[in-house]
Amino acid sequence: MPPRLTWGERTYVMGIVNVTPDSFSGDGIARPDRTIDEVVAAAIEQARGFVAAGAEILDVGAESTRPRNAYGDHPEVDATTEAALAVPVVRALSEHFGDDVLVSIDTSKGDVAGQALAAGATMVNDVWAARRDPGTAMAAAEAGAYLVLMHNQEQVDYPNGVFEDVTGWLREAIAGALAQGASRNRLLVDPGIGFGKGTAENLELLHRLAELKAALGGLPLVIGTSRKRFLGELLDGAGPEDRVEGTAASVAVAIASGADVVRVHDVAHVARTRRVADAIVRR
Repeated sequence: MPPRLTWGERTYVMGIVNVTPDSFSGDGIARPDRTIDEVVAAAIEQARGFVAAGAEILDVGAESTRPRNAYGDHPEVDATTEAALAVPVVRALSEHFGDDVLVSIDTSKGDVAGQALAAGATMVNDVWAARRDPGTAMAAAEAGAYLVLMHNQEQVDYPNGVFEDVTGWLREAIAGALAQGASRNRLLVDPGIGFGKGTAENLELLHRLAELKAALGGLPLVIGTSRKRFLGELLDGAGPEDRVEGTAASVAVAIASGADVVRVHDVAHVARTRRVADAIVRR
């Protein structure tokens, strides 16, 4: 049985397993020259390093969610194609590591979520908060799985201010998930750093994380700043592979403000950052 998450005692590290050919950060492992067996083997090898470094959650995604407003247009992936990549990886990671970590499926499609949960996933991470397809919330509810609801939008447009609009949107997403049968004690929220947000909006949300968490009823907070574009802008144009210090700094600040899960590419670096931040914050 996978471990249960106990909120408030520690910050959990979610390692990103990108089963895609086109991740913005350059770490997608589903290269065109690889068979599905080779993709699964690469995912197992990556996950083994993540678990050894201290990750407690492995987040498997088979469709790039990079924001179009920042990285340009990219093709949609249909549910059949997405499941064909994601589900074998979820199954393999659950079999290899499921007694020690949670396996999460990063998808906004209810059908993919259902197949991944049947294959051993115990968390659904939906970057559209079950608002594009309520089926993700239904699948999580039926499986008794955790459900991450992330704020997202296409354009940087916040008539009432980014904090107010993100908070209101997430409140509606929470109500929607509960209406689909999700249990409140299995919900997590994510302000969606970098999704439909510029550097100023990202910094305001990170600056006000504690306020955001309180406004959302204290639900566990997931923060994903890893290698994001705004860090590159703050670091004089540093590329995704050269943003680890920025990621670590943002993670430490997020933990100090109440983050419960940090979603990252560079697990070894951030797991050490988490250990020190937790020692200070969670005394």
